[in-house]
Amino acid sequence: MPFQKVSAAKLSTSVIRQIELLILRGVLTPGDRLPSERDLAERLGVSRPSLRDALSELQERGLLAAKAGSGVYVADALGSAFSPALVDLFSRHDEAVFDYLSFRRDIEGHAAERAARLGSDEDLRIIQTIYDRMEAAGDPASSEQAAALDAQFHSAIMDASHNVVMLHMMRSMLELLHQGVFYNRRIMFQRDTSREAILAQHKAINDTIQSRDATAARQAVEAHLDFIKTCLIEHQRAQRNAEIARQKLEKESEQR
Repeated sequence: MPFQKVSAAKLSTSVIRQIELLILRGVLTPGDRLPSERDLAERLGVSRPSLRDALSELQERGLLAAKAGSGVYVADALGSAFSPALVDLFSRHDEAVFDYLSFRRDIEGHAAERAARLGSDEDLRIIQTIYDRMEAAGDPASSEQAAALDAQFHSAIMDASHNVVMLHMMRSMLELLHQGVFYNRRIMFQRDTSREAILAQHKAINDTIQSRDATAARQAVEAHLDFIKTCLIEHQRAQRNAEIARQKLEKESEQR
């Protein structure tokens, strides 16, 4: 009969595949620390040598990274789909800002639609929980927690869309936003009217997903990102007007 003994190598392959899938599906995210070697071997039901072989191969593939005296982590490099040179280029041109918003509008609108249709009850509970925390966290202009929850809310919608390519692409885009590559997120929260409007928009997004109204969910995301675009245009206009006024004032001072 064509049967062969299962070798340790086969066990390590199974471990590799399990960890790969957890990363692919966004369960494990960049910077997450894996359990200790002993704990992880027990959870997976494999020997520690088999686990070491698997972790070593995943490190060679660039999916995991070991930190001396600290443990094994999901590689930070997975958090960005863009080269440093391209990130720098994005940060220097307004054209990239508005293309970024247009891209997010299309992709996140589609993701919200999918989340409303395809998200599990557990997915929707996660979105609701994050929204509740965001609502209670206070002013994002002065609260890092509130600003982080805003990004988590959008990321949870991507998770609930159950499309792994969209998930990783949008996590990368949100990370660039967190770094301030495209614009300073705090600009969006400088005025009370903006803060109130953005919270109302997030509520509309959450409500439509919770009610599984796919069309309304897409429209709510599109309305939110259209508002962000308008705020940025107004901010840029205000900056230009302030610069013109400064130049005029400087001229007047020189003529005295």
